[in-house]
Amino acid sequence: MSAQSQSLEEWIPKTRLGRMVKEGRIVSIKDIFDNNMVIQEPEIVDYLLPDLKYEIIDVSIVQKQTDAGELTRFRALVVAGNFSGYVGIGFGKAKQLRQAIEKALIDAKLNITPIRRGCGSWECSCRDPHSLPFTVVGKSGSVVIRLMPAPKGTGLVAGEVAKVILRYAGINDAWTWSKGETRTTLNFALATYEALKNTYKFVTIYDWARGQ
Repeated sequence: MSAQSQSLEEWIPKTRLGRMVKEGRIVSIKDIFDNNMVIQEPEIVDYLLPDLKYEIIDVSIVQKQTDAGELTRFRALVVAGNFSGYVGIGFGKAKQLRQAIEKALIDAKLNITPIRRGCGSWECSCRDPHSLPFTVVGKSGSVVIRLMPAPKGTGLVAGEVAKVILRYAGINDAWTWSKGETRTTLNFALATYEALKNTYKFVTIYDWARGQ
């Protein structure tokens, strides 16, 4: 038995959703999002997405001035996903790098979100979920990023941070356009994540002429 399997066996859920998952009343993470439930325990994700992988996007040192002097800590930024429609990002701070990464991974699991995939490119129009179904935009701080469908074989035409997040979400082909301080890794990552979340948001256009 692996360490993670043993940890899940010993897990005592603290929330109603956690108890429902461990008792087997919820067997799919899709059911959680379909019912607008909130994931508050990372073990829920471990149970329902056992094939989840993660990657460290960025590690930096942050300093804070306190009465006792300068406090130095590590800040880690992590992306987690199953390469098939679910992705999350998270960051954590701690005095030790390992603890910062562990906190970031927990945060990424709690931020897991479903991604709508498809083929919205007029140049391709296949039915495989290799790209985005339509253009989406995400914003964080000064960074704005637009993700656009691309034909199969194009690859990910994006910055390195965006490439990693898109790949973990299961997007293999996409055009991107961005502006702002994209060298700020955290904002660039958050903007990309927000754009992917928007694949599940639709805007209804109000018809003023018809009043509906």
